Amino acid sequence: MTAIWSVDRQNFINNAQSVKGNNNVMSVVKNNAYHYGLEFAVESFLEACIDTFSTTSLKEAVRVRELAPEATIFLMNPSYEFDTVRQYDIQMTLPSLDYYYRHKEQLQGIKVHIEFENLLHRSGFRTLDEIHEVLSAIEQEDEDHRVIVEGLWTHFGYADEFDVPEYQIEREAWLKIVDTLLSEGYHFNLIHAQNSASYYREEGLLPHHTHARIGIALYGSRPYSSLDQSEITQALTLKANVIQIRDVHQGDYCGYSFAFEVTEPHTRLAVVYIGYGDGVLKTRAAHDVLIHGRRFPIRALMMSHMFVEVDETVHAEDEVILYNGDIRIDEFTFKGVSANSEQLSALNHHSLIKEIR
Repeated sequence: MTAIWSVDRQNFINNAQSVKGNNNVMSVVKNNAYHYGLEFAVESFLEACIDTFSTTSLKEAVRVRELAPEATIFLMNPSYEFDTVRQYDIQMTLPSLDYYYRHKEQLQGIKVHIEFENLLHRSGFRTLDEIHEVLSAIEQEDEDHRVIVEGLWTHFGYADEFDVPEYQIEREAWLKIVDTLLSEGYHFNLIHAQNSASYYREEGLLPHHTHARIGIALYGSRPYSSLDQSEITQALTLKANVIQIRDVHQGDYCGYSFAFEVTEPHTRLAVVYIGYGDGVLKTRAAHDVLIHGRRFPIRALMMSHMFVEVDETVHAEDEVILYNGDIRIDEFTFKGVSANSEQLSALNHHSLIKEIR
């Protein structure tokens, strides 16, 4: 018996189609498509009529090109491997004036998206004046030897925060940039800023935007708790099996370093073959699992095993669900376990059996 990471492919595609709706979506496939697998995700998104992709890794961008020869591929990080970017027709962020002036000769013929820094402060042009400067500098170059400005973009760092004003601040600053540049006659084939949280908060695309750049919603998790579960479907299941049942008694300690003290006269524990070595977070182990459609509490977490307190209905070889459509990743996000993407990224695909159904 081995723990299994399993995804229902048709449900995954159906969710992507539902998220997309009638809008254009740029699917984020960074970090091996949130651990779902780049090949699986790209092929599924193409089937869902999504043909625009973004990632932070040039290696992944090249692989996406191999999987999707006609797709639009956007690299969110700057690269210094200019020949590779050009060879595979990968569009790339233009992150700063300094980067442009240092590399404008190597950037010739490459399609770039000018990045606005906004409140995240991770990367990008700081002001509208800086954007004007780079656009002017590009226009002064010979047309056959200049970088090609294809897009305009930013990232909203606070779209999933409802109790602070930062989202409205970054949203207004960004829209002012977009409105000003368009009113001045500039044209961009792609304008994108919205992550999953912004996309659902706005109920679609912001004005003048060509795409929403969606990550976690495409992989089955809600970006904020007030969004109804019916809006997004989780196709992923993480499951293991009970390998034996242990009867323990008051005063016994179970797990390493006194992890669980038995306080009842008699307690029934299921030893389940999955642990932190498989990527189960310690914070996730503070909550329940699902057995026979009922919830039972995890009592101790070890590298390859966990103890779950059960009753007489649970036996060896029974299936134990840590995640599925009824016990969702986003449920535990909102209980404070960790971000949706962190729970997904933690899962160890070297130890788990990977199953696409």
